Amino acid sequence: MQMTATRTQSVVRSFMNRTYSWMAAGLVLTAAIAYITASNEALAYQVLSIRFPLLLIQLGVVFGMSFLLPRISAGVAGLLFMLYAAITGLTFSGLLMVYSQSAVYSAFATTAVTFGAMSVLGYVIKRDLSGLGRFFLFALIGLVVAMFVNIWIGGAALNLAISVVGVLLFAGLTAYDTQMLRNMALSGIDGDSAEKGAIYGALSLYLNFINMFLFLLRLFGGGGRN
Repeated sequence: MQMTATRTQSVVRSFMNRTYSWMAAGLVLTAAIAYITASNEALAYQVLSIRFPLLLIQLGVVFGMSFLLPRISAGVAGLLFMLYAAITGLTFSGLLMVYSQSAVYSAFATTAVTFGAMSVLGYVIKRDLSGLGRFFLFALIGLVVAMFVNIWIGGAALNLAISVVGVLLFAGLTAYDTQMLRNMALSGIDGDSAEKGAIYGALSLYLNFINMFLFLLRLFGGGGRN
């Protein structure tokens, strides 16, 4: 019995380590490409001119991974994830031109601490969070609608509210996704399916981190550089 429990813990630990390793690799690639692109003014403006096609490609990669995951190999899934991280780096290069370094560093540090705390919470908490899935879905839809409304209405109060709600939502999603990934590992997933699950889990956590960072950057950076 003790050996079975120890083996289960080892399997879960291995799966979560793979997940966070993929996520960390994606974040490092995103940060590196964003920095290199922003450091080259000509390249940065070229990227800025095609930002909308890049955003469409990002959406295509995410939805492609979601629908094709059962039919593609772990290697292909990994390549798609890293492609998404690379394109995100290109689109993020514009942020380094708009926001000050202090705002970017402050937002990143706060995101890292918050993400780490919520991920640990999601891993160790005993309460089943699966029932919150529908709540998070509707909250995300509501946030997207509010952001579209804000394009036409604007206003500092609405901007602040959207940013705060966005941070709280993706912090909650981090705990939720972490527990779902832990449950996936406990279900006995192994082999190629385990690697694909780790990559897709890394994408989910990566998206939570990135979105939390963006909303915190709005709070720390205000209107960007003056």
